[in-house]
Amino acid sequence: MNDVTFVGLNHLALVTNDMDKTVRFYRDVLGMPLVGTTGNRDEGYPYRHYFLSIGRGASIAFFEWPEAEMPPRKDSGIPTTGIQFDHVSIGVETDEDLAGIRKKLAEAGTDVSEVIDHGLVRSVYATDPNGISIEFSVSARDLDADPWFDDAKPVPAVLEQQAD
Repeated sequence: MNDVTFVGLNHLALVTNDMDKTVRFYRDVLGMPLVGTTGNRDEGYPYRHYFLSIGRGASIAFFEWPEAEMPPRKDSGIPTTGIQFDHVSIGVETDEDLAGIRKKLAEAGTDVSEVIDHGLVRSVYATDPNGISIEFSVSARDLDADPWFDDAKPVPAVLEQQAD
């Protein structure tokens, strides 16, 4: 019996070394709305983290790490090397669900974080048996209905969007 209500994917966090190029591809080519930006803050968040809506409250998110070496193009399902994936965020419905999943993880002996309030979401983090970083999140806002732009030094693609 499950006493936590999962509500689907919150976001899949990927890695880019060029956020402007990434925004222009996902927003301008694929038509995914850019719904959130953060980063360039001295207090522990010096890198960009942008969110593009894939609908129903879910996002593809990118961390910009300029020094990251992107792997060469590959077909899906074929092993490769290089960093492209950071973590998966699974949405839960309420703060009580978040506390419940945190408790279950701790009771199972999993290294799990305290609840972290990011403003956009409240989250706990853990690592699965495969070494995959998992975030469980309660959304603090619906980015599709109420986009959030908080990057102190946004890329040109964002500045152009905000000027429209």
